[in-house]
Amino acid sequence: MKPIYSVIVPVYNEEDIVTETYNRLNAVMESMKESYELIFVNDGSRDETANIIAKLVSQDPCVRLINFARNFGHMPAITAGMEYAKGDAIIIIDADLQDPPEVLPDMAALWKQGYDVVYGKRKERKGETFFKVWSAKMFYLFINSMTPLELPINTGEFRLMDRKVCDAVNRLQEKHRYVRGMVSWVGFRQTAYEYVREERLAGVTKYPLRKMLSLAMDAITAFSYKPLKLATALGFLMSFFSFVYLIVILWQRLFTDTTVAGWASTVGVVLLTQGMVLMILGIIGEYIGRIFEEVKNRPIYIVREALGYDEEKS
Repeated sequence: MKPIYSVIVPVYNEEDIVTETYNRLNAVMESMKESYELIFVNDGSRDETANIIAKLVSQDPCVRLINFARNFGHMPAITAGMEYAKGDAIIIIDADLQDPPEVLPDMAALWKQGYDVVYGKRKERKGETFFKVWSAKMFYLFINSMTPLELPINTGEFRLMDRKVCDAVNRLQEKHRYVRGMVSWVGFRQTAYEYVREERLAGVTKYPLRKMLSLAMDAITAFSYKPLKLATALGFLMSFFSFVYLIVILWQRLFTDTTVAGWASTVGVVLLTQGMVLMILGIIGEYIGRIFEEVKNRPIYIVREALGYDEEKS
């Protein structure tokens, strides 16, 4: 029977918490009195996460497990869940329980009122450092300034979306995927549901600063070419100042006796211009690298096995 809800839970080394995640999700979904499936996407965990979920699959016919052949990343895991999901409403939630499953009935109620996307918006972030909160805010302000998207501040992947939104996102084939940006890009009727984000119950965050910076780069290069425009503007600006400086040097040499012999100013100008050139080449390189990944047309993920499915994914 086709489920009403498909709950996608990407997991990576979550053996300490995945059982509690299942218990809370199961309790909430059972209380809603509608059919559902819980899709756990194991992103190449090296602990007992996969074995724990496989045992749940054998005990509960509503549980599914998608095992990746290796670690492909958070966004590919969400993508796999969306492609395997069969429900009329698709819910994305992380396994760390910072986004409380208990708010899902309220989000589902908004969906039933006619909203195609209900995204979770954090009105409070418990247990997070000032730097984490500040950097997250700067991340959204920067993304919104660099791309045509209007991403709401203090949101993540936690959301409920209608089947037609999921299908629209699934048709987007880029390899470097920024799911929340893609959901915003496809449009439809969207609204926020505010909630308090809890502390992580167990384990460690899977999004350190390095991965946050990588995610920001994926978001910018996927939805904007403003950095290339910035590179062009910097090139013209440096050319203008260099031309002005050349005129000053020639005037001093021809009409005055104040020409200062030395290498300091020359080296300074060379270092500045070369730094600009390298920065511009780096920006261009980021875009070329992503073009290279797209042209190879490799799959976003590879599934080693899928448990809990009576038939192959259509």
